[in-house]
Amino acid sequence: MESDPSRSVRPPRTTGAVSGIVAAVAGLASAQLAAAAGRPEASPVTAVGGAVVDLTPVAVREWAIRLFGTSDKLVLGLGILAVLAAVAVGTGLLAVRHLPAAIAVTGGFGLVGALAALSRPGASWRDALPSLVGALVSAGVLYLLVTAGRRTRPAAASQGGAGSMDRRRFGRLVVAVLAASAGVGLGARRLGAHGSADATASRARFVLPRPTVPAPPVPAGANLRVPGLGPFLTPNQDFYRVDTALVVPRVDADTWRLRIHGEGVARPLTLDLRRLLARPVVEHDITLTCVSNEVGGPYAGNARWLGVRLGDLLREAGVRPPSEGGPADQLVARSVDGMTIGTPVEAVMDGRAALLAVGMNGRPLPFAHGFPVRMVVPGLYGYVSACKWLTELRLTTFAAYDAYWVRRSWAQQAAVKTQSRIDTPRPYADLAPGRVPVAGVAWAQHRGIERVQVRVDGGPWQEARLGTADGVDTWRQWVWPWEATPGPHTLEVRATDGTGAVQTGVRTGTVPDGATGWHAVDVRVRALGGGLPAGTDGE
Repeated sequence: MESDPSRSVRPPRTTGAVSGIVAAVAGLASAQLAAAAGRPEASPVTAVGGAVVDLTPVAVREWAIRLFGTSDKLVLGLGILAVLAAVAVGTGLLAVRHLPAAIAVTGGFGLVGALAALSRPGASWRDALPSLVGALVSAGVLYLLVTAGRRTRPAAASQGGAGSMDRRRFGRLVVAVLAASAGVGLGARRLGAHGSADATASRARFVLPRPTVPAPPVPAGANLRVPGLGPFLTPNQDFYRVDTALVVPRVDADTWRLRIHGEGVARPLTLDLRRLLARPVVEHDITLTCVSNEVGGPYAGNARWLGVRLGDLLREAGVRPPSEGGPADQLVARSVDGMTIGTPVEAVMDGRAALLAVGMNGRPLPFAHGFPVRMVVPGLYGYVSACKWLTELRLTTFAAYDAYWVRRSWAQQAAVKTQSRIDTPRPYADLAPGRVPVAGVAWAQHRGIERVQVRVDGGPWQEARLGTADGVDTWRQWVWPWEATPGPHTLEVRATDGTGAVQTGVRTGTVPDGATGWHAVDVRVRALGGGLPAGTDGE
């Protein structure tokens, strides 16, 4: 029985894989354009990435922060793209054998993206559109390419010429789709840039107000200037950043608003930036610390902040702290991206320099650190105090509401624990014998640091020299001159805070309310002749 002379021939597997990848590229580009026209946070990669962060167990998230540091968001984004690429190849291979099933898989992934976008804080039904648009475009391109890749054998064809022509047609289609996708992606980028241009321009126009209560100059002796020890004030570009925002919000200062409401608020307020800064503006040096900071970790930084006292603003709204009979003991701050952070009302109204900050080290806040307005509360870890891109303050109780991180196994309240860190010498340093400066920083915000001690190889504790204190809300630098002798050694440090409490040596992890323990650094000191100490093999 003769075969149909014009029957379709299944395209090769390579054609299927290429079709899947190209269709995925077209879909992502279209989704990015749709998101740029609406809300950038609704793009599939960002929405899925945010959902992954939300669903990741605390232990895994802390491991990722330890392993990748502040690059964890980049790694997550690349991981999502890698998974999408693998799925795209698989979908393309499936399309070669069963095109309807492959299109159904594409639609399923679009639905996943849409559901992820809808799960984000503050989402609306419009946030589902980018993923659905991307899935529709991807399915259409997949159908077009796989269909074009089918070779036909007309009755009059000779020597496979028709198949060769179809391969050329398929190649032209691939190039055309990729070119169109590049154009769509460029349009999305320009549209997104245009959408954030107002925010960028508003920051460029913003002039920091002159402080009503300026901070005194940093004491001359606060910065010890020891090689290997960072500056007393951390430059903005070097300040640590740990948050869940895969896309940094770019908020227009001209349209920014802050709402203050909730239990015990006698006079609800809605403020724009001009009205906020009509109040006295305070300058204060404060060290911030992330609760994810392990013993000796890098997630602490010191800056000069400029802003309005939060306690005064709450009293203006008629709020009374619990100690004065107020009904609310929790202040829930909400970011423009929906993040919620719960802070004890008592802490922000007890007289400490809790600020709604607009300036950082003499400049407007960087976008990555919360422009136009963020919270800064000395003495509390950032996850219970330092809301960035602030848009709402709601008074409630800890019994009635759990903020974002509390729902993920972290403590409701968390005062900063006394910590000290050796910055120099670095771990596993190879040192020359003789005098070696051992130096670092110690912090116990809102209690201050009174003493730092260092010991070698478990020996007696030695007193380090402290830099001059710049108030109780900042870290203090310290240095101890060590007469280093040849051999391997372990250096340890501990601090005593302003209340006389000595930093505990008991090691605990970061969950649920911050790590404890003494920071230790292992080093090796060379023999006097420059070689290895006697009895060592260099391993």
